[in-house]
Amino acid sequence: MHTYLDFEKPIAELEGKVQELRLLAANDPTVSIADEVAKLEQKAAQLLQESYSSLTPWQKVQVARHPRRPHFIDYVERLVEDFTPLGGDRVFGEDMAIVGGIGNFRGRSVMFIGHEKGSDTQSRIKHNFGMARPEGYRKAIRLMTLAERFDIPVVTLADTSGAYPGMESEERSVAEAIARSTDRCLSLGVPLISVIIGEGMSGGAIGIACGSRVLMLEHSVYSVISPEGASSILWRSSDKAKDAAAAMKITAQNLHQLGVVDRVLPEPIGGAHRERAQMIKETGDALEEELRGLEKLDAATLRRLRREKFLAMGRVGVV
Repeated sequence: MHTYLDFEKPIAELEGKVQELRLLAANDPTVSIADEVAKLEQKAAQLLQESYSSLTPWQKVQVARHPRRPHFIDYVERLVEDFTPLGGDRVFGEDMAIVGGIGNFRGRSVMFIGHEKGSDTQSRIKHNFGMARPEGYRKAIRLMTLAERFDIPVVTLADTSGAYPGMESEERSVAEAIARSTDRCLSLGVPLISVIIGEGMSGGAIGIACGSRVLMLEHSVYSVISPEGASSILWRSSDKAKDAAAAMKITAQNLHQLGVVDRVLPEPIGGAHRERAQMIKETGDALEEELRGLEKLDAATLRRLRREKFLAMGRVGVV
C-alpha cells in the first residue's frame, strides 16, 4: 500500500481510480478498461513528474521523511555482501540508532556506518527513530578507527532528525561525543564518503558526515536544525516550519550551490520511495566511482584535502 504525502493527493486520486477500474475488470472480464486505464496512468505519470520537478523546500522535507524511503539497512542488504555488524562503544553500551559493520562492496572491504530509523513500529522503537545517544557516536568513532587501522575505506549514510535530546543522553555528554566523532571524521587517514540519504539534521547528522566527499540524494535535506525547531526558536511556534525550510536553504540543490555537498544524486520520478531498488543501485554506482577516485591518495593527502574542504566553506574573501 503506497503512502501518499499531502501534496500528492491529486496523484493519489488518479492512481486510486486506476486500481478501481482494474478491480472492476477482474470481477467482470467483459468490461473493457484498457483505454481508460492508459489515459489515467499517463495523466498520473505526468502529474507526478510535474509535482516532483518543482517541489518546495517543505515538500522536500516531507519526501525526505517518507516512511518508505530506503534506510541504512536497505542499502546494506542490497549493496554489501558478507556484512558483519559490529556493536558497542566499549564504554557504556550498544546504541541501535547508529548501525555499523564491515562487508564486501563490489570487490573491496568497506566499513559502513549509518543512522537507521526503522521501518515499522517495532523496529523504530528498537532503533530509537534514528536518534542516537552518545554511545552511538562513540561506536562510530571506534569503527572508523578500526577501519583506519586496517586501511579500509569508510562509507557513512546520514538519516536522522537529530541526536537524542533526552536526559540520559545529556548525562552521558552527547555534545562531546558528537564533537569527537566529527573530529574523527576529519582526521581519518582512509577515504571517507558520506551520503545524506534522507534527513541530515543538526550535529546528529554531521557527526558522521564530514567526508572527503559528501553526496546527497536529490530530495534529501541537510541543516543545522529541523524546520520545526528553527520555527520554534525564531517565531515561538512550529507553525512557521514551511517558512523556515525555505529560509534555511536546506535542499540538495541549495547546498550544492553553496559548496556544502559535492554531488547531488538524482532520484527516480516520485522520489526514492517509489523505486527503492533503482535508487540504491545508483547510490552504489556513485559510491564505487567516488571510492576509485580516493583510494590512491595517501593518509596525509586525504587529511589535508578534507581539512581544506571544510575550512573553505563559508569563506567569501580574505580580510
